Amino acid sequence: MTLSEKTTNKTQASPEQTAQTVLEALRDGALSVEEAQQRLAALHAESLGFATLDHGRRDRCGAPEVVYAAGKTPDQLVQIVGRLLDREPAVLITRATPEHVDALRQAVGGSDQRPIEVGPRSGAVIVGAPAPVPKAPPIPIVTAGSSDEPVAEEAAMTCRAMGHPVHRMNDVGVAGLHRLLHRLDELRRARVIVCIAGMEGALPSVVGGLVAAPVIAVPTSVGYGVNLGGLSALLGMLTSCASGVVAVNIDNGFGAAFTACLINRPRSSDAPD
Repeated sequence: MTLSEKTTNKTQASPEQTAQTVLEALRDGALSVEEAQQRLAALHAESLGFATLDHGRRDRCGAPEVVYAAGKTPDQLVQIVGRLLDREPAVLITRATPEHVDALRQAVGGSDQRPIEVGPRSGAVIVGAPAPVPKAPPIPIVTAGSSDEPVAEEAAMTCRAMGHPVHRMNDVGVAGLHRLLHRLDELRRARVIVCIAGMEGALPSVVGGLVAAPVIAVPTSVGYGVNLGGLSALLGMLTSCASGVVAVNIDNGFGAAFTACLINRPRSSDAPD
């Protein structure tokens, strides 16, 4: 069964409908007042019984709804993704399991054939083809060590799902600071930087003291016992002496990348004359 077959509901507004087309149908007698009310409501919020989809989020927040897969059944995820794809060119899913991915691969077939990118280490999934953001510069995603790669993968896929290019800089932590120093020219060209580290979480402070761009610090749960599952890295980042560093939650590559994309959006001065 395809995504469309799983999610078709004739009482809902079709993806090509807008408030204007619904009101015109009401004016022409093609819809009753009650039907028009239902379709107008569905343009912004749609109930699936087990979930309520927020179709108006792009207009309010600049990006469509992202699906957190943990705790959802594969069938629920397929239904949610199918309805979102009716209105968006691509959908980002985070923390998906192999069972979720299998269900999506089975559902995306036939006339609904769409590319699926799967992050094997993070559980991030992109279904569809994201529209690129014009003139958006690459966002550096910097990791202290290779053990931080699952979080970096989630961050990179979030950026790509939002249409922003990324520039990966892996394994440049403070244990070998020379690995970072020769990348400074690349970092200094960025509008915003996502910096990911476990252990004591020192790397974002170092980067923040070398660049003019804001640094979004991501603590990871990588580290030995006293690391406390990432708490020591989080506290280090929150108490950073570098003024341009802000921190997100432990292992939250998605949240850091989403915020970075909002900062990285083209400014009005970037528009052509």
